[in-house]
Amino acid sequence: MASAVGLTKSTVGVLARDLIAEGWLVEREIVATGDMGRRPTPLFIDPVRLLLIGAEVGIESVRVLATSLTGDVIACIEDNYGSARTAEACIHLLAASLLKICQRLDARQEVLGIGIGLPGGVDEARGVLHFAPNLGWRDVPFAALLAEKLRGTALAAVPLFLQNEAAVAAVGEMEFNPAPASDPLLYVSISQGLGAGVIVGERLLTGSRGFAGEVGHTVLQLNGPRCSCGRNGCAEALIAMPAMHGSLSEVRARLAEADPATLTAVGSAGRYLGMLLQNLATAYDPGCIVLGGAVVELGEPFLKPALTTLNDYASAASLAPPTVRTSRFGASAVAIGGAALARYRLTRPALQLTDGGATLQDTKTSEEFI
Repeated sequence: MASAVGLTKSTVGVLARDLIAEGWLVEREIVATGDMGRRPTPLFIDPVRLLLIGAEVGIESVRVLATSLTGDVIACIEDNYGSARTAEACIHLLAASLLKICQRLDARQEVLGIGIGLPGGVDEARGVLHFAPNLGWRDVPFAALLAEKLRGTALAAVPLFLQNEAAVAAVGEMEFNPAPASDPLLYVSISQGLGAGVIVGERLLTGSRGFAGEVGHTVLQLNGPRCSCGRNGCAEALIAMPAMHGSLSEVRARLAEADPATLTAVGSAGRYLGMLLQNLATAYDPGCIVLGGAVVELGEPFLKPALTTLNDYASAASLAPPTVRTSRFGASAVAIGGAALARYRLTRPALQLTDGGATLQDTKTSEEFI
């Protein structure tokens, strides 16, 4: 470590002891090397003392979990909204779920940060959810409302981070991947809606207004089906669950029965996904594209047409197709990504997001900075 960071061994020793005391590192057994002198003591990330909390605000429910610093899930809960779907009601449920997770933790464990994936475009610096089309929410000051719900609780002083659901899932694939991260990395989330998270050079691309990655609203078909955003022919309307004329469970059941209409609809959605992936591959030349979200669970009837279409486009241009895989975290990808977002923002200060002087933790409005 001293050689790697250019400090003396004694300085590194002092810093290591501080990190051990704070709960970041833990010592293990002394290693016998056969060399003369003091035997080295290996240091590892402490898996239990410092934790992260991640949450997914979905269309039907919230999923909240606690992870170690390396992404191992310590506890997880999921709560359904019921009939109350207003932003305020859902934020109230989210706050209650966050506190329930906190109550499951050991008294000596400390939560470093909370990261939340939201179903729409997010102004991360201001903590505002611009638009969640499948919930009908617009311009929700999400961070301020949630902070108010957590006031006076054990989580009141914990840093809070918000971002689009696909973006946080992309961060999870980068931060909690033991192998070197692919660059650029694209995460495409396909459920009731469709979005993407884009990471280039270990930086999360958010865009000037927080709309980067909203690939579900790129148009794939002129005069196509109506999308939830108000446009026609968007990728979301052609690929996500609305294109399959039923809920995930209904579509899965009809696929099991080899229903011709369902096979046609799912195959068509898959081919449009292949077209979208081709466009993303052309735009970003990614090292890897990760597919996640509920629709991916449909498996081969959906994914095979997508990959065949993508490969056909690549072959026509005499190019190798991009690497495509499914998320390593399955249904918890967004919630785990939320925990990863908290780690990402807390441990990479050089990449800290700002907006006119407002850091992510600020709850002031933009007008107050003018």
